[in-house]
Amino acid sequence: MNSKNNLLMFYGQGCVHCEKMMPLVEQLELEHGVSVQKLETWQNTDNDDLRKKYDIANCDGVPYFFNTKTEKFICGEADYTDLIVWATAE
Repeated sequence: MNSKNNLLMFYGQGCVHCEKMMPLVEQLELEHGVSVQKLETWQNTDNDDLRKKYDIANCDGVPYFFNTKTEKFICGEADYTDLIVWATAE
C-alpha cells in the first residue's frame, strides 16, 4: 500500500452499491486533486483483512471509505458532499 495515500475505498467486485460510488469517487479525484486507493475485498483476502483493521465503526461491509489521516469513515453509499468532507477534512 502506498503510505502517501491516506484515502482508502474498500469495495467488492460486482457490488451494486460500490459500482454506484465509483463515478463519484472519480469525480472527487478529478475535481479535488486527491487520489483514492481502491481495494477490492471480495476476491482479495489481504485487502479484506486491511478493511477489517480500519473498520472502526464495525460497518462489516462495502463500500467502506477510510481516511487514515483523520480517521473519518463512510459506511456504505454516500452523496458527493459527504465524500468531499471525508476526503478533504483536516
